[in-house]
Amino acid sequence: MSKYTIVIEKADGNYSAYCPDLPGCIATGATVEETTERIRQAIQFHIEGLKAEGLDVPPPVTTATLVEVTS
Repeated sequence: MSKYTIVIEKADGNYSAYCPDLPGCIATGATVEETTERIRQAIQFHIEGLKAEGLDVPPPVTTATLVEVTS
């Protein structure tokens, strides 16, 4: 089992997500929860596609953290 970092952004009326370690792997949803589930499915589908084509699956290397800034 691998853990890939995802980024979720608020869009106009919905949310979108992408996985920096898997270029082109994106998903959208009406809520953060729905978007998270859809990107999880998209990542699995993306990895299965890479394997079916005999391509290397990029390892999860991206990390994320929150930083506090003053206004």
